[in-house]
Amino acid sequence: MSDSALQDLNAAQSVVLEKSKDSSVEPCSSKPVLNGNKCVKKEGNAVPACPDVTNGCDAVVVDVEYIDSEDLTDLPDVDTSLSTLLTRLDSKDWIKTCEALNNVRQLAIYHKQRLQELLEPLVPLIVKSVKNPRSALCKTALMTCADIFKAYGEQMVDLIDLLLMPLFLKSSQDKRFVCEAAEAALMSMTSWISPSVLLPKMQPYLKNKNPRIRAKASVCFSKSVPRLGLEGIKEYGMDKLIQVAATQLSDQLPESREAARNLSLELQAFYEKSQASGLGEDDSAPAISPEAETWEAFCLSKLSALSAQAILRVTVGVPVTPKEGGISAALKEGAVPAALKEGGISVVVAPKE
Repeated sequence: MSDSALQDLNAAQSVVLEKSKDSSVEPCSSKPVLNGNKCVKKEGNAVPACPDVTNGCDAVVVDVEYIDSEDLTDLPDVDTSLSTLLTRLDSKDWIKTCEALNNVRQLAIYHKQRLQELLEPLVPLIVKSVKNPRSALCKTALMTCADIFKAYGEQMVDLIDLLLMPLFLKSSQDKRFVCEAAEAALMSMTSWISPSVLLPKMQPYLKNKNPRIRAKASVCFSKSVPRLGLEGIKEYGMDKLIQVAATQLSDQLPESREAARNLSLELQAFYEKSQASGLGEDDSAPAISPEAETWEAFCLSKLSALSAQAILRVTVGVPVTPKEGGISAALKEGAVPAALKEGGISVVVAPKE
């Protein structure tokens, strides 16, 4: 390279260097982000300028306002919101999607009938946002799930299969605020959808390979069973329910085992009420066998010896009055009745863990 060319190159580099020293960080509103993201004004404290980084303005974190259901107001233009709702829910702009999700919540509260006809195409788009790795969008979608469960209840039954797995997964993840939103959605589901149709849909998840999914499904299952009532439990099958409880008692995670303990105690209470009221002698309801006069005998008749031992260890060890619980005096005193020694295995009565 000639000396003159080298001097020209050095001069050009000096000009560039001087410009870089004199340049200041421009506001995001006037300088485009080089990585393709827009700089969006925050709801609260706005960032006046993008950070000074080598590739231009860095991506700015957007504050998303999470509005409680009771604080949601009606939409000013319902027709326009409805006509563009599905398009906005499927938008690549996640801010627009969040706004659309909040519109769904508003419509579910204030215009339930008008939104109902859109439920079928709506739910898959909500599921898409629930699965989104962006936490703010995911949480907004979970809050939307809770509101539509409350608004539509039984009408969500045909669509619930799309939601169960995403909700179980999100309720078991490490991000606390997402996990709490997912648990709130599951609570809304178990509160507003009939357990007689919800329990069969949740039961396969009790055998899922993922222990966290099993745990969340166990919790929801145990909370739904009491809502069946005495007649509902008989129709569903007390023997099926006690087998579920026995299986979950030996699960890997403590959350599953605790849910199974709660379910076992609920089933014991319902069983003894049915025996006391004579409902168990109804031949048209064989779910509760008339031959099983005691809870202990019923468990032994429906479960293996080891499973019965696990259930009785939880239920019989709970101190109750004879009138309320119907537990035999021998069991309360710690003795092992002969009925529990079938198969050469004795059931050791122990206090609840």
